[in-house]
This record gives sequence, C-alpha cells and structure tokens, in this order.
Amino acid sequence: MTLHAPLIIDIAGLTLTKMDRQRLAHPLVGGLILFARNWHDRAQLTALCRSIKKVRSDLLICVDHEGGRVQRFKTDGFTHLPPMRALGHMWMAEPAATNAAKKAGPMDATNAATACGYVLGAELRACGVDLSFTPVLDLDYPDEDLTAAHPAAKDGVSRSSVIGDRAFARDPRVVSLLAKSLMHGLHLSGMANCGKHFPGHGFVAADSHTDIPVDKRSLKAILADDAAPYRWLNTVTSSVMPAHVIYPKVDGRPAGFSSRWLNDILRGQLGFNGCIFSDDLSMAGARLIDGQEVSYTQAAVAALNAGCDMVLLCNQSVGDGQPVDELIAGLTEAQLKGQWQPVDASELRRHALLPQGSALAWDDLMVNPAYMQALDWLP
Repeated sequence: MTLHAPLIIDIAGLTLTKMDRQRLAHPLVGGLILFARNWHDRAQLTALCRSIKKVRSDLLICVDHEGGRVQRFKTDGFTHLPPMRALGHMWMAEPAATNAAKKAGPMDATNAATACGYVLGAELRACGVDLSFTPVLDLDYPDEDLTAAHPAAKDGVSRSSVIGDRAFARDPRVVSLLAKSLMHGLHLSGMANCGKHFPGHGFVAADSHTDIPVDKRSLKAILADDAAPYRWLNTVTSSVMPAHVIYPKVDGRPAGFSSRWLNDILRGQLGFNGCIFSDDLSMAGARLIDGQEVSYTQAAVAALNAGCDMVLLCNQSVGDGQPVDELIAGLTEAQLKGQWQPVDASELRRHALLPQGSALAWDDLMVNPAYMQALDWLP
C-alpha cells in the first residue's frame, strides 16, 4: 500500500496526553503545528518536541514563527524578530558607507534578512522544532492601491488586515530577493522554508480567517505581480502554502482547492516541485467550496485532490478534540471508498522537509560566532 501521511494537527496543552499520542501515531498523521498555548519555556518546549519524536521520529513539528506579530515563542531567551516590513524599509533607506555602523540600503537589507532566517531557524531547532511556515511572499499593497482597485467601496479599502507588516515590500523583486536571503539563513540553520500565501493574499483587504476574500484581477495581472516570486524562487522554495482566496477570473474555488492553481499554474507554469500545504481548514475561507458549506473531511479531500500534499487543521484539539478525530476517521473512510488516494511523491516531499543533521543545543548556540554575528545584523 502507498504510504502518505497528509494530516498536520495540533495539541491542546504543554505536554502530550494519551489521546494526543494516539492521534499522532495514526498513519495518516504526518505532523503537528504548535501555538503559543503550547509554550511555557524552553525546557518545556524541548521536552514536548522530544516526546513527539518518541511517538514517531518522522513527525514534522511545525510552527508559525515569522517575526513581528506572528511569533509564537517570545520569552525565555527567544529573540524578538522584526516584522518583515522592517527589512523592506531597510532596503529602501539611503545606503550607508561600507564602514558605517548604520544598516541601510539593499545590500545591508539582504544581509539582515539572512541573519533573521538564521536566528529564527537556529533558535527553533535548538528546541526541537523542524519547520516554520515562513517567509510570507505576499505583497504589501498600500491603502491607495486597494482603494483604486475597489472604487465602489464607500469609504475606500484599507490595507490587508491579515498581511500588512508581515510582507517585505510592495515590489515583487524586492520581496523575492529579501525572501531568498531569509531562506538562505534558514538553510544555514538546517531548516526548510515555506512561501505563502500563493498566488498572493496582499491585494485583498478581507481576512480569510473570518471571511472569504475575492480577488477579481486577471491571471495575467496576478502572474506579473503577486505570483512572480514563486517563479523566481522555484529552485530554493521548499514548500508553499496557498491562500484561501478566490480568484474568479481563474477558478471559482479558493486557490488551495484548485487544481488549476496548484497543478497547472504553480507546478506546471511556475515550475515548483516542493511540498504544498493547505492553509488551516478551520478558517472561514476553507469552509465554503463551490458555494456549499463543507466539513473538515470534505475540505481535506478537496485540497488533497486539487494537489496539496499536506493539509492543516488547527485549534480543534482544544476541549475533547472531536473535530480532529472526525477528520482522521473521515479521511480514512474517504481513502477506503476511493474518494482520495495516497501519493508516494507527497510523502517524499514531506520527508524532505525534515531537518538534516543535528542542531546546536541552546547553550552552544548562544556562544556560536555565526549566531552572535547574526544578532548584530537584526533591524
């Protein structure tokens, strides 16, 4: 039988319960995502990650840890990383002389981005985390661009509420070069990367956590601007997370449930060969497909059949965790009924995201020259 463990689930607390262990041991579960509620201090996080690997050594331990307002672990020595917009601002600043202490201009910004990636990855890996869903490749559209695009809006349209300062810049060339530099830093730490949210979430003001955003631009316009980083970075991007955004001039389904977007465009036209994660299936943008409300199992099957290798269900373990159990059971039934079939290539892509080689222990990292130099470069 083909092996494929496509589910990324979560846990409720600071330690694994008996039920957590049972869920993580299920052959359809390929990993889990951590949140701030799973954090007390470094010792606890390290112990938690070790206990997860004891359940199954190939489980992929993930987290959303970008910097700025999206950083799950911020105390007990973890570096407060800047929002990515700070690197974009550094890029745009007047370059300083090469012997100046001030860090400004494109070359300093790319160096700082590499430093951010290294610090981010090395600190997480020192505690046992395998992958952070970063960097954001969305464009940072200013308010005037969004207002011009939505002239019927009574009071104009404000900057994307969910992206904002998580994005590097408005120019896709700047985004690509800063993201590539950050990916290089992650690579130096031994961590893979995840570009998100394909083909671009920055042009819509609505938040797909609570709404179903719609971007009415043409495919030509999107490929020329928002999706351009995915082509330019296709040789260095380890994984991609599509947006729960509908682009009706391309497909009536959100990108993460669209074979047109994932197979024809991302893989076929843009040449991406890595792992594709769905965004969280519990978000509002994932609960309505083809105008019909769907269950978590139906959403997972739709995402996998559209071309996703892995699907995430977040924040559903709190309480009795019934939605997690229903998804595991539902996907098992869907496989038996032939509604979804495992894919060997997807499992290989998941395994490729696991770190290669051992990580520096925290105390060793704190005195590591490369780490200390990277800290000096942070904005």
